Amino acid sequence: MSDACNLVDECASLGGDAKRADDFAQVSDFQIWQPWQARLSLGFADDTGTTRLIERTHFGPLRVQKPLYPEGEKICHAIVVHPPGGVVGGDALALTARVDVDAHALITTPGAAKWYKANGRVSRQDIRLDIAVGAKLEWLPQETIFFDAAEVQLSQTIALGKDASYIGCDILCFGRTASGESFQSGKIRQNTTIRREGKLLWWEQGTLAGGSAAMQSPVGLAGKTVYATLIAVGKSPSAALLNTLCDAVGLLVAHPGEFGISNVKSVLVARYLGDSSETARRVMLCVWQYLRPEYMGCAAVVPRIWNT
Repeated sequence: MSDACNLVDECASLGGDAKRADDFAQVSDFQIWQPWQARLSLGFADDTGTTRLIERTHFGPLRVQKPLYPEGEKICHAIVVHPPGGVVGGDALALTARVDVDAHALITTPGAAKWYKANGRVSRQDIRLDIAVGAKLEWLPQETIFFDAAEVQLSQTIALGKDASYIGCDILCFGRTASGESFQSGKIRQNTTIRREGKLLWWEQGTLAGGSAAMQSPVGLAGKTVYATLIAVGKSPSAALLNTLCDAVGLLVAHPGEFGISNVKSVLVARYLGDSSETARRVMLCVWQYLRPEYMGCAAVVPRIWNT
């Protein structure tokens, strides 16, 4: 663990993501910057009605400090912390989470993830989630911001056992629009695979190049800058619930075309496409609040970290 501690100490000495970005931009010899490789492996298990964090193995600047129980002992909350705050070219993050039989875990992050301008290297994030028989997992990180000229590869693999339930959400922001920056160059590659008992339920992949026609195409981003997706797998909700959900979301979006939802067999997919990360957060939160009782069997209690 000494290498991991040294990396975190180095990050702390740089003063977080903003300082790291400034220093990175000023150095003349990029070779002095070695990519940060960070890995985190989490394991959750049911202990007579209490979900416990039984594994917490890390290397590099990626970790969970302690398990939290804001909803009681049945649901274990884990906040994944990436001390640098931002990812530069060549950095690689890998997170593996295993939820054992009948356990219930919720994993989130304390703030937005930032992917900085590439330095000739591709940055990576690989997520592997294994959900055992009857287990439940909610993967709910806060938004991801891609700086102009970022080169990023994102991969998610979800494996579910029989009767397992999953809700996962991603909010992707292209460019720092509040600073007048658009995503004019760079490339984002993303793929998601979901299987139940080895059988493929959902697979999608895509590549978006900054400044390309896909950024403006009606079959791409249609000129929008924020794209959010929530995927839920488990018990299919009723048509009445989905109609009520769509009515509630309709009060949050400026135009009906900004939101869509589909339910194919056991996979429900809700999407938002617009220009506001705040609206995306409200929409995805609304969807989660309606779906969580159906998929997870409990009321939607908003994690306190989302309000800080």
